[in-house]
Amino acid sequence: MSEGVVARATHEVRERLMMGGPAALSAGELLALVVGSGGQSSLNLARALLEEHGTLADLGRADVLELTRRPGIGRAHATQLVAAFELGRRSVAMGGVRWTVRAPRDVADRLTGQLGSLEREELHVVLLNTKNAVLRESLVYRGNVSSAVVRIAELFRDAVRIHAAGLIVVHNHPSGDPEPSSDDLALTAEAIAAGRLLDVPVLDHVVIAASGYVSLRDRGVAFDRPSR
Repeated sequence: MSEGVVARATHEVRERLMMGGPAALSAGELLALVVGSGGQSSLNLARALLEEHGTLADLGRADVLELTRRPGIGRAHATQLVAAFELGRRSVAMGGVRWTVRAPRDVADRLTGQLGSLEREELHVVLLNTKNAVLRESLVYRGNVSSAVVRIAELFRDAVRIHAAGLIVVHNHPSGDPEPSSDDLALTAEAIAAGRLLDVPVLDHVVIAASGYVSLRDRGVAFDRPSR
């Protein structure tokens, strides 16, 4: 494709963005602007990424290693995509009306769509203020979740920085069965102990799976403070 054709395609996409805002562009066109100039080659690459991953949500969960397996996506483009999706997640978490956690179901209802169908484990923390309004929800670890591999200090990094009044640990079981494992119980015990030292109470550990969820607080695990 000639440079002139690419330049015209790029100009068209950018002009439509400037005139009509980002809502005027398709998901593929927005992705094309992230991974390249927005020209035809970038559009083709963006469409191939969407076809491979199925949905924007699935693409947003891909890491740099997964993305670089696609021909045409180098480390630079992969890191740009990962950064763009992370910015989107953080902007949602920081802006708008905060959601409030009144019961474990509130956490499960909010995060099952994000975590329930994943093929690998992710551990998230939900950080709360004194009124149980959510200050932030963030990914802490991706992989096999256990106290042997998860650095407990990482659970509290953001909580300490933003002076959270408490946190809820959330992770998924790709098997589809939310029943807590011995590793889940050990991780919970270590997190509760660390929370006491840091004065950031761990209020619950919610395990999410495609078939449902389990609250370890509801199972009788001794957390620091009763749910409100």
